[in-house]
Amino acid sequence: MKTEKTAISPKRHEDYPEWYQQVIKMSDLAESSPVRGCMVIKPWGYALWENIREILDGMFKETGVKNAYFPVFIPKRFLEKEAEHVEGFAKECAVVTHHRLEATEDGRLVPAGELEEPLVVRPTSETIIGESFSRWVSSHRDLPLLINQWCNVVRWEMRPRIFLRTSEFLWQEGHTAHADRREAMERTLQMLNIYEDLVQNHLAIPVIKGEKTESERFPGAVNTFTLEAMMQDRKALQAGTSHFLGRNFARASDIKYQSVKEKQEYAWTTSWGVSTRLIGAMIMAHSDDNGLILPPMIASAHVVLMPIIKKPEDKSPVMDYTHGLAQELKKLEYNGRNIKVEIDDRQTGGKGWDWIKKGIPLRVEIGPRDIAKDSVFIGRRDKGPREKESIPRSGFVNTVVSILNEIQKNLFNRALQLREDYTTQIDLRDDFYAFFTPKDLEKSEIHGGFALAHWCGRHQCEEKTKDDLKVTIRCIPFAEETESGTCIICNDKSTKRVLFAKAY
Repeated sequence: MKTEKTAISPKRHEDYPEWYQQVIKMSDLAESSPVRGCMVIKPWGYALWENIREILDGMFKETGVKNAYFPVFIPKRFLEKEAEHVEGFAKECAVVTHHRLEATEDGRLVPAGELEEPLVVRPTSETIIGESFSRWVSSHRDLPLLINQWCNVVRWEMRPRIFLRTSEFLWQEGHTAHADRREAMERTLQMLNIYEDLVQNHLAIPVIKGEKTESERFPGAVNTFTLEAMMQDRKALQAGTSHFLGRNFARASDIKYQSVKEKQEYAWTTSWGVSTRLIGAMIMAHSDDNGLILPPMIASAHVVLMPIIKKPEDKSPVMDYTHGLAQELKKLEYNGRNIKVEIDDRQTGGKGWDWIKKGIPLRVEIGPRDIAKDSVFIGRRDKGPREKESIPRSGFVNTVVSILNEIQKNLFNRALQLREDYTTQIDLRDDFYAFFTPKDLEKSEIHGGFALAHWCGRHQCEEKTKDDLKVTIRCIPFAEETESGTCIICNDKSTKRVLFAKAY
């Protein structure tokens, strides 16, 4: 039997990690930089982040959040105020110890001007934002304080992978302070719901909402809530987190206010964030062996028009028709913004495959015969590369928005079906171990999937799954009902199933 040729090699089932890297390369999203562990995000990839940022920024502001900016450098003593926090990030911190370079006699540049206090390059901003909050807040009338910043952070990764784990990445981090514990918790969950809206309705990735276990919480948090998504290799990827910090950071940063009863109280704080890792999630959730597949809701562009010109006399009428159609499409609105159209007038072979690899939702070919029939020849990225059809121009313009909606829905349903197919309830320890150590697991790294199993709540049992299988409790799902059972590791009593998986 003849194997169908694909644009990406190796295929997903052959070598999933390398397939992922090749999809990024062939789609021109990003590339590694000269600095180990860092990436250059190219225009086609950065447009995705711009769209995510625009969508989220609007959602945040509807809830009263305002944007600000805080320094990239954090005095080391700020991190030391919150012991659990600094311990959680210590191994990932990049530290600045000098403020200039000086040339030696042999032409080398060496550090000079040692700083009195080392500065940590921002791994996250709870401590430095807390310092500002401590000055901005004095009365209950100053609360709630709802702040977000769009910025970069640095976490020194030992095993980097573009978008998924890089030493520098882009993100947003929200930080709020409240006079009321209940209000702070409500804000924490509200932001988690906003992330769920983004990931499910815009990135077309189904998620499981839940709470992290104590060992998996954000360093210094009282509660961490998460969204967990399944990738096509059946591993989990954390697609957003929101943290209820209690009064831990308020005490460390001295964020106090005078209450209605005229007492000095510490504020209740939260923090929440998502990053360019979401682009990696989108790649792994939807792409195929022919390259990237972009959900229309956040696509860098929605439609590419490809004029087909074989004779010199055809150029003018074909290009006029193409530009006219582009103007019609650009006037239409999809997901709150005008439809974005690319025109690829290169007269070279294989440009259709270039756009398949780039993942654009709709490809439209326009040639003299199409113009004669006042029609266009379209291909959808959610279908096979050779599945194309001729549609009257007016029909295409009138239905393009509904076609994009259908593509969006198809991508979500595919990802949901994958998750349902590879999520199982497991009650026996032997079955649990077999599920996460498949006999055919080789270079491809395709894993078992999600396991819903009982856990007694003890740290020792959680650690054993990590040590034996490299499997973690991804979350305690909100949707799981209380039920009697026994821990998958020790057989002690349990009242609820948790979500186990291998993860990025």
